[in-house]
Amino acid sequence: MLIAQITDVHLGFDPDNPAEFNRKRLDQVLRLLCEGPNRPDVLLATGDLVDLGDPASYKRLVNALSICPFPVWPCVGNHDNRANFQKYFPDIPAADGFIQYEADLGPLRLIVLDTLEEGRHGGAFCDKRANWLNARLAEQVDRPTIIVMHHPPVEVGIDWMDIHPEEPWVSRVTAAIAGRSQIKAIICGHLHRAIVAPWNGTTVAICPSTAPQVTLDLRPMDPEVPDNRPMIVADPPAFALHWWNGRELVTHFDTADEHVMLAKYDASMQPLVRSLLAERPN
Repeated sequence: MLIAQITDVHLGFDPDNPAEFNRKRLDQVLRLLCEGPNRPDVLLATGDLVDLGDPASYKRLVNALSICPFPVWPCVGNHDNRANFQKYFPDIPAADGFIQYEADLGPLRLIVLDTLEEGRHGGAFCDKRANWLNARLAEQVDRPTIIVMHHPPVEVGIDWMDIHPEEPWVSRVTAAIAGRSQIKAIICGHLHRAIVAPWNGTTVAICPSTAPQVTLDLRPMDPEVPDNRPMIVADPPAFALHWWNGRELVTHFDTADEHVMLAKYDASMQPLVRSLLAERPN
């Protein structure tokens, strides 16, 4: 099974521009997923789908996603608005007032969490949400499960975007997944960079954004001393492909920019391909 992921679309950042930069970047990624060699079975859209939470941007987002010939499972991030999201994604389930739900992907079970606290940039996960997650995990203890959420629960070293590992919401997520061996990975967005980290017995895979990326700068940042460091860079629009091989979830990251071909599989490369494949057990 192949699961694609886009995140941090921030549609509507330039709301009065019909040729919005972020829309062009989104369309570039979606065309590649739909027409390229790695068409997925399903697409995850992991939050900050729009920039201002406004209805017009959600309407444009639905229009953009309409080209997808595969199911799309979205979640909300800190830039989203639940009420407007639900208006334009009426078929996405909710639980206890939050955009939390599960989806059957055949060999995998998907559990999508809501880490939005409106008015707060960082994540949130209250007792009500944690109780819901605990109940869902207890229902199918042997089913391979992927957790999907916007905010990563892991500290990554990018000071101005980071979380603190002792934040209460992180503690609630930690307690909910403790000892749950069926969880194969936690898939996130929010940080606008490709990052993978071990965390509490599982792997956190963080997808880079379709919108511009956050600069990789691991120096501490002093909120009282602006130092003119770059914070956002126009690196290519990016996405993730998560491949379930029946045992592990393997994550690949790519961009939608043109890749210059230096070699192709023709007769001259056939001996190499034969020899490499022959090394594998039958």
